[in-house]
Amino acid sequence: MAVAAFAEDELLPISALQHLAFCERQWALIHLEGVWEENRLTAEGRVLHDRAHQTETESRGDVRIARGLRLRSLRLGLTGVADVVEFHRCTSAGQPDMPATVRLPGARGLWVPFPVEYKRGRPKPGPYDEIQLCAQALCLEEMLGVSIRSAALFYGKPMRRTEVVLGDSLREQTERLALRLHELTRLGVTPAPVYEKKCDSCSLLALCMPKRLSKRPSVENYIQSAMGEPDS
Repeated sequence: MAVAAFAEDELLPISALQHLAFCERQWALIHLEGVWEENRLTAEGRVLHDRAHQTETESRGDVRIARGLRLRSLRLGLTGVADVVEFHRCTSAGQPDMPATVRLPGARGLWVPFPVEYKRGRPKPGPYDEIQLCAQALCLEEMLGVSIRSAALFYGKPMRRTEVVLGDSLREQTERLALRLHELTRLGVTPAPVYEKKCDSCSLLALCMPKRLSKRPSVENYIQSAMGEPDS
């Protein structure tokens, strides 16, 4: 059984992990300073999530679908809402490599939980979405007392799923980031901007101003400017 490290009032949003993995300054602007500016990309993503949460439960043959399922982990100090958690009926009982299963109220047999996170656009170059999905799975594991081997990301552009294997490396990265999230929250300091190519796709680009604010004059140039001396 997981050891509780955080109280209920200390839980932080799972969605913050994706922001933090992308950029610590973006995370701070959104979650510390309350800054947000919606662009076309974020608006499309919001609509996609709203559609995923329209129905609470649904059955499709050997798959039961729960939408908008509340999640939490007292071990990692995280809370949030899963877009979709599918429960697949297990038909391989007795096999030694059978995935961990749960019993569902009012349903016969054993079921394998399978989280699905909905995203607009295409897969990102970094593991930001995978970290958020893994955090959801870690919450489900703690809540249900099971081990979840894989999950999926559904992207709006190609309109298809990408399966994500929840291996040790991704789990360790997600857990380290959860600790970093709590550390930065306690510090309450917004990091200085550092411009990178990925900044161009950020909805907070105009508010963050990484190109302008990250350019700091050298000590020599500052002294020359202060003394009115031209550059040589």
